[in-house]
Amino acid sequence: MGRALAQRGLETLVLERENAIGTGVSSRNSEVIHAGIYYPEGSLKARLCVRGKQLLYALCESHGIAHRRCGKLIVATDAAQLAGLKSLADKAARNGVDDLLWLSGEQARALEPALACEAALLSPSTGIVDSHGLMLALQGDLERAGGAVGLASTVQAIVASAGGHVLRVQSEGVEMELQARIVVNAAGLWAPAVAAATEGLDARFAPQAHFSKGCYFSLAGRAPFGRLVYPLPQDAWLGVHLTLDLGGQARFGPDAQWLPDGTDPAAIDYQVDAARAEAFYADVRRYWPGLPDGALQPAYSGVRPKIHGPDQPAPDFRIDGPGAHGIAGLVNLLGIESPGLTSSLAIADEVLQQLGV
Repeated sequence: MGRALAQRGLETLVLERENAIGTGVSSRNSEVIHAGIYYPEGSLKARLCVRGKQLLYALCESHGIAHRRCGKLIVATDAAQLAGLKSLADKAARNGVDDLLWLSGEQARALEPALACEAALLSPSTGIVDSHGLMLALQGDLERAGGAVGLASTVQAIVASAGGHVLRVQSEGVEMELQARIVVNAAGLWAPAVAAATEGLDARFAPQAHFSKGCYFSLAGRAPFGRLVYPLPQDAWLGVHLTLDLGGQARFGPDAQWLPDGTDPAAIDYQVDAARAEAFYADVRRYWPGLPDGALQPAYSGVRPKIHGPDQPAPDFRIDGPGAHGIAGLVNLLGIESPGLTSSLAIADEVLQQLGV
């Protein structure tokens, strides 16, 4: 977002609460470039994912960011899932994803012999990206356009008004006030709290934060797959899927573990409980029966910045700009979970449009 504002010629400062960029949600994910398959027709998630995928591949090419269009198979592991797979293909087509291929089980196994399924959807435009390389490229563009990053800087409150905004910031023990005509709250896990700490913003535009932790396990040894493998999604959760890093190493996840409401994002424990592997074996063996015993090792975890609870339907991205809350120059990005990484460049364009810059 900072890159986009700076490239429009605006004096831009990105405030980062940690001592380095990209240590939170942006780095604790599957590093997948999504195609735009899963999301409701007409939603921001659908539109911005499809557009963001195009922008992201173009940026990777122009900036030399490591990535690969490895493709993905979404599998129906039994006959009862075939109708759901067909419904998913129809949804993808409505979202403008026009490159999906329906494969029989035999055709899918011709591509991935270790796979077990009744049928599969092949998504050729799904890929993987080096998320850290991506963030460094974005930071480089920001700084070349005259912008800057302020590390170890925590926004404690915002006083929002039509004439401009005042940010109360603490940086390495020093408290200061910054004035800004435009403020974009892209604080990830902290975004609802930053919105709630904005004086002048109606409480309706500061939703409660909910956090869902997802653990990943890596595979000991090389996987017999050259593509990503996803089970048929379950509600808003895409299931325990097989992803690959750019070196071909496989990892599985994430699972879903809701954290208690009121959890402090700064106090989240990112340790991976090795005992959770037991459920992973059962889920993975539905599409890879040959997964060896003892092959899964704890890898890492991430936390999804949700704005809905476990018993509520997943909402769309919330991009709350002046047209929603009535405050000029203020945009809150809320609930930016998957496909947030893929959509990031398109989200930035959406924000610019809402701000009229």
